Amino acid sequence: MQNGPIRDLVLRDVVEDDLPLFFDYQLDPGANHMAAFTARDPTDREAFTAHWNKILAEPTNIIRTIVCDGRVVGSVSSYEQSGKPEVTYWIGRAYWGKGIATRALTAFLAHTNTTRPIYARVAKDNVGSRRVLEKCGFRVIGEMKGFAKARGEEIEELHLELRT
Repeated sequence: MQNGPIRDLVLRDVVEDDLPLFFDYQLDPGANHMAAFTARDPTDREAFTAHWNKILAEPTNIIRTIVCDGRVVGSVSSYEQSGKPEVTYWIGRAYWGKGIATRALTAFLAHTNTTRPIYARVAKDNVGSRRVLEKCGFRVIGEMKGFAKARGEEIEELHLELRT
């Protein structure tokens, strides 16, 4: 990917060839720390594959691969949590800070899942992800604590909502 502006961003269905890239992206220790609510052992490929097979098989999940300038850079999806729709995304660290997450989530919310209200959660200290969500119109509606497997401890988490 060039260092200049992003020319082309596409959201497409996930294909099997995307999964090894997703696995590699989630191996990054810094990314796991920021995301916090991840797998206990991100190096366990079998658990990763089982998890993805499960989420891909769930008919209420909407999952897209993010392709930027021809490269798979991550994923964006929605799922139901306690009967309410939530969004999540993961971008490979090499692609952070380029506006990709904001553009991908904006496109996902405008064209792929237009359900409102829709919710998101983020570790309170994950300033970058919170900024992405707020740029997409999400607002903090609450705080809670939850066990973050990637950190091995309970941490503060923000609950956000997008109404329109």
